[in-house]
Amino acid sequence: MALNPRKASSSKAMADAASWLCACFLVTLILLCIFSDSSVVGEDDEGKLRGKRVLSKACDEIYVVGEGETLHTISDKCGDPFIVEKNPHIHDPDDVFPGLVIKITPSHNN
Repeated sequence: MALNPRKASSSKAMADAASWLCACFLVTLILLCIFSDSSVVGEDDEGKLRGKRVLSKACDEIYVVGEGETLHTISDKCGDPFIVEKNPHIHDPDDVFPGLVIKITPSHNN
């Protein structure tokens, strides 16, 4: 049985329309994600407070060293100039590696 040429062209047209609809939907989702992320980084006071809360979470009392961090950068970031003194398990300040757990006691609130 051969396919009716009208049905074949009709099926192709429907498939093309569905493809365009999916493409438009994906583009809309991407644009919504981009604009919703940029709206969080606003200059309003509430956004600034949320940002400070998020940043302060990185310097909780227990801190896990990340890739490329040094005791100096952690000290600057968290406001704790006495990391080595408060962490007796750190024998060599130059031997800090990702995953090392240290105690942070900030000297001031951010």
